[in-house]
Order: sequence, then structure tokens, then C-alpha cells
Amino acid sequence: MDIKRSGSQPSTKGPDAYFTGHVRIDPLFQAAAPGRVLGRVLGACVTFEPGARTAWHTHPLGQTLIVTSGWGWVQSEGGPNMDIRPGDVVWCPPHEKHWHGATTTTAMTHIAIQEALDGKVVEWMEKVSDEQYQA
Repeated sequence: MDIKRSGSQPSTKGPDAYFTGHVRIDPLFQAAAPGRVLGRVLGACVTFEPGARTAWHTHPLGQTLIVTSGWGWVQSEGGPNMDIRPGDVVWCPPHEKHWHGATTTTAMTHIAIQEALDGKVVEWMEKVSDEQYQA
């Protein structure tokens, strides 16, 4: 059994290359072998301040988001901008281009879980424009 004590892993700032606005990433876990999963499963608690969001991105094996507080938005390329609130669980399928973040007025926190394929969990793309974000 392994217990990751709250506060035992340092928070990091979401890199400006991949995020707009103030974003804090708190690592939760990184599952290692042995296991049935080829690769690693990673989990992090991500907090977006109002107006903050990810860049467009995909995940080779998909991503699960569990909203824990606040009010946010998520959008897949070509789809509508959708509200997400505490208790909502979002599944982003493999290779689906999407973004997620807080609304313009309310912070949002979610737990993000994704599995690595050949050591990679995400493919970052261009930033979400203000027009796309507010659509």
C-alpha cells in the first residue's frame, strides 16, 4: 500500500505554452508496474482560475475528467462549448481534439486521468482563441 499524503508532492504552474491564464497542477498519482496496463496511468488535480483554459490537445488513449468544484467549459473540435460542474464526469476519446477550462467568471477544478502510450499522455496543439473560448 502506498499513501500519497496531501501536500507531499509540489504543485506546478500550468506552462504558458499549453495553458492560457492561471492554472495550478497538483499531481495525484502515477501508477507503475506491475499491472495489466501497458504504460502508465497518471492522475492530477488541475485548478483553472476564471478565464484560464488548456490549449487544444488530444490524448493517445483518451482522458477522463472528474469535475470537483466550480464551473467550467469543455469543447471538442466542431462541437458546442459545454458547461461542466461538480460531479460531472467527461470522457474524451482517443485522438479527439478538445480543450477544457474555467468559465470567464468562475474557477473550476477537475481531476484528470490519462494513460500513457509509448511514454506520451498528450499531444499539444494551438492555443484556444478568445473567440473560440467565448463561443
